[in-house]
Amino acid sequence: MILERDVPVLAAPMAGGISTPELVAAVGSAGGFGFLAAGYATKSAVAEQVLETRKHTEDFGVNLFVPGPRSGADLGPYRERIAAQAARFGARAGEPVWNDDEYAAKVDLVVAERVPVVSFTFGCPDESTVDRLHDVDTEVVVTVTTPEEAQQAARAGADMLCVQGAEAGGHRGCFTDDAVSAGGGPLYGLLPALRAVRAEVDLPLIAAGGLVRGEDVAGVLSAGAVAAQLGTAFLVCDEAGTGPAQRAEIAAGERETVLTRSFTGRPARGLRNRFIDENEAFAPAAYPEINQLTKPLRAAASAEGDPEALSLWAGQAYRQARAMPAADLVRRLRDEARDAMAQARTRL
Repeated sequence: MILERDVPVLAAPMAGGISTPELVAAVGSAGGFGFLAAGYATKSAVAEQVLETRKHTEDFGVNLFVPGPRSGADLGPYRERIAAQAARFGARAGEPVWNDDEYAAKVDLVVAERVPVVSFTFGCPDESTVDRLHDVDTEVVVTVTTPEEAQQAARAGADMLCVQGAEAGGHRGCFTDDAVSAGGGPLYGLLPALRAVRAEVDLPLIAAGGLVRGEDVAGVLSAGAVAAQLGTAFLVCDEAGTGPAQRAEIAAGERETVLTRSFTGRPARGLRNRFIDENEAFAPAAYPEINQLTKPLRAAASAEGDPEALSLWAGQAYRQARAMPAADLVRRLRDEARDAMAQARTRL
């Protein structure tokens, strides 16, 4: 399915209402491929999105979050910090409870709906899940950040791997909450990650991380990827469900990006703000507990349009993202990639 697209450009799944059916359909209409994001959403909400997307296209994917274990960290001190900061907005801290994001129910849904492509993030599905998807002719993609994760995904039967470099915006796809932090850990840039994974695993690779222009697409295709997955580039498209405060901060281009666990307990790249500065040093590796804890604060900040307490996810190259209809962006990326490859040929 992905390999059959006219344009090897994928719109990354962006949870929290950003990856809309309209965005997925628009990307597909221009020859690319789009993913719905099932993370955070209920099974019924995902079912509605699948139904709405199918009004426009049958070529799409759904991304699922693989649940991790309950955290053994002491969350009390961080809860007190967040409670005090939530009070600034007249809000309360959430309950830092673990949940599995209705994972099993969502797997049942994508199997029953015969979704053409299903991707997994935050971990590797077990072989029985992959087998169920293969039984209904669904392609399985697993997001990986290291050669070791790639080997595990290959053993589980994945058809393709999405190799995510450290430049990527939003959550890292690493298999454990504490695999990467702002202070260190096994961070691979995208091109080294592609090379390292290719040396260990013989599967088609999708490249993700810091890609916003057609020249970037040409670069990763030249490096051996079969497609480029872009998130931040589509974040500011007309059809995306991105909030106004985040759009404004991306357009302003004044903030640096950092990796942080402060919002969710899992490493993610976003625009640096007051919340990160105040809390990163104290945030435990505990997803989804910390995500639940900070959720009311983030909602209150969003209602007030205050970017200092929002998770402003964005990749390192966010300043080059361009606001336009998604189909126009796919076509521009295609043309830019072709021009970049033609210019490269003249230099070799």
